[in-house]
Amino acid sequence: MKCVVVGAGLSGLIAAQTLQQAGHEVLVLDKGRSVGGRLATRRIGNATFDHGAQFFTVRNNAFAEHVEVWLREGVVREWCKGFSPAGDGFPRYVGDKGMTSIAKYLATGLDVRCSSLVFSLGKKGEQWEVQLDDGTSIMSDAVVMTCPIAQSFGLAYTTGIELPEELRVVDYHRTLGLLAVLDGPSAVPAPGGMQNPDDVFSFIGDNFAKGISAQHALTFHAGPAWSAAHWDDSLEDGLAELTRHAQPYLGNAKIVESNYKKWRFATPITQFPERYWLHESGTFVLAGDAFAEPRVEGAVLSGLAAAAALRN
Repeated sequence: MKCVVVGAGLSGLIAAQTLQQAGHEVLVLDKGRSVGGRLATRRIGNATFDHGAQFFTVRNNAFAEHVEVWLREGVVREWCKGFSPAGDGFPRYVGDKGMTSIAKYLATGLDVRCSSLVFSLGKKGEQWEVQLDDGTSIMSDAVVMTCPIAQSFGLAYTTGIELPEELRVVDYHRTLGLLAVLDGPSAVPAPGGMQNPDDVFSFIGDNFAKGISAQHALTFHAGPAWSAAHWDDSLEDGLAELTRHAQPYLGNAKIVESNYKKWRFATPITQFPERYWLHESGTFVLAGDAFAEPRVEGAVLSGLAAAAALRN
């Protein structure tokens, strides 16, 4: 079976890997310049930032089996056991060189084509025709959609597929972020993370303390309410506001370079109750972190379930 997976985030890559291991021919398409989706790591000079997902936890046995492999391969490592002074004893894991390390590892050996925007989907007999914005047409026996629900909905509409109401109403929190390169240590306490420290920020991550940056560098994520209220601010105003609110966490350090980030589809507000949605044809499936549970673990479990549904 020839499968096209739309989206090279965690759900798409784990689904593609699973299908390829089962003997299917798999092609992964993503509109971005690199794999990972919200497993996003970027550099500013000598500083390295995780600017999407900051860490992940493990609760499900099926996910734990994959994480054990990642640990053995040196793809991930334990960062800490909580962000309070005493911790909570529950491991938080990170990509060894940033969260995108996980995506790059999963993409190894797969046919992944980035900067490939899927423009429309159509049915030709028993096959699916995937049209890219450059006019390329790709035929496949099955399609796995793992992009945000709103984008999947738009593509499904071009095929005449009617998604269930529970999917059509799924929406996402937005997140505004600040990446700040510092000239010295920050005031973020060990182990380098702060969850919901005030009314503005939902998370502050010290990438130097996390062990992924050679230079002191902080990632600031504004919470959903603040991000929604300031979403339409200009780049200059948004950057200025986040920089102002960041000052208490800098200590004696100063920001020497910064970048303003916007995540339109950051975290699902609600989830579809199942781990995937399969069309009655049995060859068109939707998956992602909006299915059953959010976060990194949910994305992996959804991708695994979607691949299993197609194989069956």
